[in-house]
Amino acid sequence: MSAESHGPDLVSVVALLGAAVVAVPLFKRLGLGSVLGYLVAGLVIGPFGIGLFTDAQAILHVAELGVVMFLFIIGLEMEPSRLWGMRQQIFGLGVAQVGVCMALLGGIAWLAGYPPVVAFVAGTGFVLTSTAIVMQMLEERRMVGTRAGQRIIAVLLLEDLAIVPLLALVAFLAPGAGVTSAFERWQAVGIGLASIAALVAAGLYLLNPMFRLLAEARAREVMTAAALLVVLGSALAMQLGGLSMAMGAFLAGVLLSESAFRHQLEADVEPFRGLLLGLFFLAVGMSLDLAVIGANWVLVAGGVVACMVVKAVAIYAVARAGRADHREALERAVLMAQGGEFAFVLYAAAAAVGIIDGPTNAVLTATVIVSMVLTPVMIILHDRMVPAAEPSLDGVEAPSHNEARVLIIGFGRFGQIAGGSMLTRNFTISVIDIDPEMVREANAYGFKVHYGDGTRLDILHAAGAGRAEIILCCVDDRDAALRIIHLLKSEFRGIPVLARAFDREHAMRLLAAGADEVVRETFESALSIGRSALIRTGTPDAEADEVIATLRRRDAERFALEASQGMEAGRRLLLSHRKDWLGDGAEAARDPAPQQGGG
Repeated sequence: MSAESHGPDLVSVVALLGAAVVAVPLFKRLGLGSVLGYLVAGLVIGPFGIGLFTDAQAILHVAELGVVMFLFIIGLEMEPSRLWGMRQQIFGLGVAQVGVCMALLGGIAWLAGYPPVVAFVAGTGFVLTSTAIVMQMLEERRMVGTRAGQRIIAVLLLEDLAIVPLLALVAFLAPGAGVTSAFERWQAVGIGLASIAALVAAGLYLLNPMFRLLAEARAREVMTAAALLVVLGSALAMQLGGLSMAMGAFLAGVLLSESAFRHQLEADVEPFRGLLLGLFFLAVGMSLDLAVIGANWVLVAGGVVACMVVKAVAIYAVARAGRADHREALERAVLMAQGGEFAFVLYAAAAAVGIIDGPTNAVLTATVIVSMVLTPVMIILHDRMVPAAEPSLDGVEAPSHNEARVLIIGFGRFGQIAGGSMLTRNFTISVIDIDPEMVREANAYGFKVHYGDGTRLDILHAAGAGRAEIILCCVDDRDAALRIIHLLKSEFRGIPVLARAFDREHAMRLLAAGADEVVRETFESALSIGRSALIRTGTPDAEADEVIATLRRRDAERFALEASQGMEAGRRLLLSHRKDWLGDGAEAARDPAPQQGGG
């Protein structure tokens, strides 16, 4: 970095943050997407722009942790059962796409004059799509949860996992690989397998007890530190075993995907993932060597066009062979036509062992970077040239009401009963609770409850509040319930929120905060026991029901009056109701005082 200062290099930090803050909102407002904003900002402040930074590779090495954390979060979303359900897409569609693209792109490099081994490495590197760019595009286009998005993610997963055997293959293809003994090769394989086994064992037997102890301590910063420790520690374990850091993070995420602390982990890692992923895109923009492109512009331009066109055609053909319709196949081809960040890793490894020389590595790297820069532009052109599909159920499956998501916040005695009604209708439920003991006990009885603080917006996002059809706030903390309602109604407008209230005053405050409906936890139970008492003292069932209905109606009238005119108006209405009951000869039931503590 060119900027010099005494102490921390705040100029560089401010430059990075300033570039992102200015470029990303501007490009999103222009409809060009955040990724292109990061890339252009990196080019402007990099060594081939105004020169605030001279060593883009140093930033890129740090920023690769953003990709690592991104794959950890993807792993958290991929429960083992879900991965097993996607096995045909991952190992069927993924293998087909990777195999066809490797053959075609390797052939193009060979036709361009590269030796066979160099052509294989050059073509294979371009096959590895940018997970960071595609996932960012899927999120912006809200495709992550769609069937089309899931098929793209399946291919990305296979490509990310493919980097491991590809790096091993590069080592075997190295000019000096013949002097490596068979024992050393098998030793390297054994170390890699041991690293995977150790990580799996830690995930199964150590991580959940560790997070349980930390949750009981209620130290938020320690939970965040533990989440980062898991991500970076798993990445380091794989790196020491000679494998991909990204694979380690993904595997750790999968192992924790069914943990009760999944939502908390996702929320803790997400801010770091976002920052580092943005830094990654900035570093990619800085790495765009304009001198190399200028000196070899014919080779780079021809390589970009040829590789992107051939890869897109291959992806489209494989998609159509996999029974995707034209629109889905075309969109997948445009999204995945570029090279990716793992190409840098593969090319660097090939250069380190002497398969490719420095100038060839620079040209190949520039080709990949240009393709990554062009991807957001291609998406924009695709969206403008291909009109959005009209809403239709032809050829797609309509959402099933039986699969409607229900978010329950708080799973104590109140939340468990409320959630039981949802389970009887086979609704899928997402449940979070801040009490680790409650989470442990609920999971022991077969309920799937996750640890998480409902007063945190990032936790609510991670728990699926934005995708829920209805949200039940059942926490046993007055102030926490109010904060949760405020967050839900300000961030997730349009989703009905039902809330548990402690008394009349609390119910009014919840309604004022935006709750769609409140239920006082003691009111309905008090009416129920009152009805039972009437029946046991000789009152006919029909008459008892009429009494309870009248009480419920009058309480609703009083509640509405108090909400609009204040507690004193409600007290006057209560007195008039009592006079009515006494005038009819009935025993007046003493309604609790309308102040805090009343039903």
